[in-house]
Amino acid sequence: MPLTDQACKKAKPADKPYKLTDEKGLYLLINAAGKYWRMDYRFAAKRKTLALGVFPDVGLARARVKRDDARKRVADGIDPAELKKATKTQNAERAANSFEAVAREWYAKNVSTWAATHSNKILRRFEMYVFPWLGGRPIAEITAPELLMAARRVADLGALETAHRVLQTCGQVFRYAVQTGRAERDPSGDLRGALP
Repeated sequence: MPLTDQACKKAKPADKPYKLTDEKGLYLLINAAGKYWRMDYRFAAKRKTLALGVFPDVGLARARVKRDDARKRVADGIDPAELKKATKTQNAERAANSFEAVAREWYAKNVSTWAATHSNKILRRFEMYVFPWLGGRPIAEITAPELLMAARRVADLGALETAHRVLQTCGQVFRYAVQTGRAERDPSGDLRGALP
């Protein structure tokens, strides 16, 4: 018999972990730490279990949607657990190669050669004018128009000289990213003459 939201809410931890089964491999695993959605399936003649979330953050209806998506992937010959693992790895790589991560690495590499006032200005410019808009983006995916938009925000504040310096410093970060294999090119070169 399929689960109900009420049954999920009422389930309490016992001495040993136990399951409340739904249908098509979906169940709610209840243990002392909490309530976890799981799905059992077979792939390449092996029994596997896929984690679908934590109750109540993921409700019964959402867990069923996730289960159905996973079942479609299995039918298409894709192991949902491996896909989830690959996506997680890809997201971690993207975070490691974000503009902010590469800029901070470039900064750390060069800071010892600069005067303290200069290094503070560079970091402050990044934190105020670049990181809020481009910091979380993968550096290889940032385009010249996006970089120009960040510089124009600075210019619109009446700080034209600072806007030019932001573009110049971002260009140095992009060239560092090219040198370390994390970007194909430096889009700042396309912006010569874009600011007054």
